Amino acid sequence: MKHFFSFLFVLSVSGVSAQNLKAFSVPKGYIQIAETKGDLDKDGKDEVVLVFDTNIKASDTQNPEGTSDYKRIFYILKKENSSLKVWKENSAIIFSSGFGFYPSDNTLTINIKNNGLIIEQLFFTNSRHAQQYKHIFRFQNGDFYLIGLHDHFEDTCDFSFTNEINFSTGKVIIDREYSSCDDETKVPENLHKEFTYKFPALIKMNDFFIGDHNFKIPGLKEDFVF
Repeated sequence: MKHFFSFLFVLSVSGVSAQNLKAFSVPKGYIQIAETKGDLDKDGKDEVVLVFDTNIKASDTQNPEGTSDYKRIFYILKKENSSLKVWKENSAIIFSSGFGFYPSDNTLTINIKNNGLIIEQLFFTNSRHAQQYKHIFRFQNGDFYLIGLHDHFEDTCDFSFTNEINFSTGKVIIDREYSSCDDETKVPENLHKEFTYKFPALIKMNDFFIGDHNFKIPGLKEDFVF
């Protein structure tokens, strides 16, 4: 009987928690730019993820096309009866609408696969350099955590760098390939390194800011920045 009442208590708490989520409506002036659906908490029901351009200025700079730079935000929404309710929201991971050298050529894709939220972004840092990020978040222990990372930085002539981390296993991969469009240029040796790093703890999605985290790379006089 005691176990039965404990079970009812858990169900009651879960129900109250779901009811306490605030109803979602598109904020005035926001423009939807992406959408995906999928089960993120393994309850057999699809969540909805919506990404918006906001009407909040990210900077005072003008894009080459003459448009302004606005912050972006995404919402993870739960379906409750016939309405959508806000489960999570984040405006720190996704770059603004005018970010990078060629904002009109930037790409953003967001998907749900194997109960993980996958966010991929590509932008140009200048006329020759392209930066691509892929971050994977999973809902576990009551929150969303960063469990995977893929970072690719490429120059049209000189190099192609790839960094990967599986935060669940601690496996880290560093791959650097060098080249040159000038036949007379001395090209550095390529580097490929794999190792396991013990991360103190997984990083919560809303505590993650790209470039704010780092650790020492074994055997190299530099840090792995992510």
